[in-house]
Amino acid sequence: MAMNLVFLLEEPSAKQVLDTLLPKLLPSDVSFLTIKHHGKDDLRQSLPRKLRNWKTPDTRFVVLHDQDNCDCEVLKAELQELCRQAGRNDTVIRIVCQELEAWYFGDLAAVERAFPGHRLQQLAEKSAYRDPDAIVKPSDRLEDLIPGFYKGVGAKTIPQHMDIERNRSRSFQVFIQAVRRLCNTAE
Repeated sequence: MAMNLVFLLEEPSAKQVLDTLLPKLLPSDVSFLTIKHHGKDDLRQSLPRKLRNWKTPDTRFVVLHDQDNCDCEVLKAELQELCRQAGRNDTVIRIVCQELEAWYFGDLAAVERAFPGHRLQQLAEKSAYRDPDAIVKPSDRLEDLIPGFYKGVGAKTIPQHMDIERNRSRSFQVFIQAVRRLCNTAE
């Protein structure tokens, strides 16, 4: 049975990242659609409406939301409540700790390949970078390390080089495991 996965995303850069990574991850009988929003408020406002009105059979939903210094459990509970109100208790919620750019710090070799000339891979062993999900404002940190870096260019270039299996970001790995579990339920 074919399955459709719909990813409801907080921002355009998440769409760019997933549009590159998901084809590497998903089996050929699983189709996907990534829907970007323009921030948290836009996602939260449209989430119940999209979930309630979606008519394509065999569709499962995944919501991807940045933590942004919120309490993870509270944030996840709020999003789950919106999904419950829309009649979609089976929606998978995944929180990116702290921001999507933490996933890049989970694979600094990919960042270095995307931005040649910046010796970043060696940072992975420094205490400030060992836990990518603990880096406060990773987007700002990347801007400090790579002159001219901004979310859009990072989202276009870095995921092409990312190794899904070796990424050290725990929130990235939890997201990947959730997607794989959803694919396994289609079999």
